[in-house]
Amino acid sequence: MESYVTVQSILNTQQKSNTSFIAPDATIAQFLQSPGLESTGAVVVSTDGKMIEGIVSERDIVHGLKLFGAELLSKPVRDLMTVTVLTCQPNDSAAGIMALMASKHVRHVPVVTGGKLTGMVSVRDVLQLRLQEVLTEAQAMERYIGGSS
Repeated sequence: MESYVTVQSILNTQQKSNTSFIAPDATIAQFLQSPGLESTGAVVVSTDGKMIEGIVSERDIVHGLKLFGAELLSKPVRDLMTVTVLTCQPNDSAAGIMALMASKHVRHVPVVTGGKLTGMVSVRDVLQLRLQEVLTEAQAMERYIGGSS
């Protein structure tokens, strides 16, 4: 992935803004109704929608079901959230975020601007960007080999 491609490039390709959040006291049942869960598979935990207190993903739900069974639905989000959240900024390199996701085994990285939550990048987003780059490179090579420009 070219180093000049930024996280902002990924945000620009997203259908809608992925800035949904849920309060730490909300129940897991409420979390499962979150609009952001459907589009990214994770939701930021925040009391005010600005400061990130944690993150909860579909994987956390599966783990919670194993631990708590059906009681999980009535538990607060804070009982399941990951507290140490890796974040990025819009001007960060997309390649760097992809490397971070791979090395830290995370699938979702919230985007923060000026200390405030402004978006979410998922591993799906970076893979789609990379696929588009590879297809563009392949087309350029085909044109070069074929003699047209």
